[in-house]
Amino acid sequence: MLIAQISDLHIRPHGLLAYGVSETNLLAEHAVHALLRLDPRPDCVVITGDLADCGLDEEYTVIRALLARLPMPVYAVPGNHDRREPFRRAFAVDGYLPRIGFLNFAVSCGPVRIIGLDSLVAGESHGELAAETLAFLEARCAEAPEAPTLVMLHHPPFETGIGHMDRTRLLAGAEQLERELAANPQVKRLLCGHVHRSIQTMFGGTLCQIAPSVGHQVTLDLRAEAPSCFMLEPPAFLLHRFDGTGFVTHAAMVDRAPGPFPFILPDDYPGRGAANRDQ
Repeated sequence: MLIAQISDLHIRPHGLLAYGVSETNLLAEHAVHALLRLDPRPDCVVITGDLADCGLDEEYTVIRALLARLPMPVYAVPGNHDRREPFRRAFAVDGYLPRIGFLNFAVSCGPVRIIGLDSLVAGESHGELAAETLAFLEARCAEAPEAPTLVMLHHPPFETGIGHMDRTRLLAGAEQLERELAANPQVKRLLCGHVHRSIQTMFGGTLCQIAPSVGHQVTLDLRAEAPSCFMLEPPAFLLHRFDGTGFVTHAAMVDRAPGPFPFILPDDYPGRGAANRDQ
């Protein structure tokens, strides 16, 4: 089975660009088309936060219309650019979010259990996991200790080396999260967003993966004093393949590229004898 992870859409009201530069609505539409082109298609899609750019109802209206094109279930956690109550209203019809409180949830996609955690701190860029959220994670893990599990939240709990993003990572609850993951080996991935780059590290005995944005990417600047900047690098997403025993993750580009071309050498190919191999 396949689980697609997209992140950081930063949708704006119709006709507006993010930061006056990034055509995030169009880029998100391209991402939806990329998901629909996949064969086989994903069994579900998870979104690791910052669906909206300013948490406006008008932005969530755009998001709902866009995601309605996807035939598979979609599950999302809020990011720091989202607002909790507009987010809840936008996804209430899907039935997986609680009616009050933090936007934590647990669902199943085939044999895989997905636990979503709300790390949003209203009005702030950094993330926190409240005691209630950590207790939710502990309880949900205890319910299905044998089920292969993905845990998702917006803010990564580790330093990436990109200074300005590290200052807005998960600043409270990271140690408790690490202990909880280490105590639950059924958690096979910790999925995050926020940094707009593909980044991986081990955390709590599992692989923590930050998805790139399907819009713009944060500038790769590994200085502590790195300014807060972004680049119009190619948008991408992650595709998590579960074969019944474990996960393998692929990075997938949103936009189409020339090809595919077969690895076949014509008879007059220079050096064909030395290079006559499949690839």
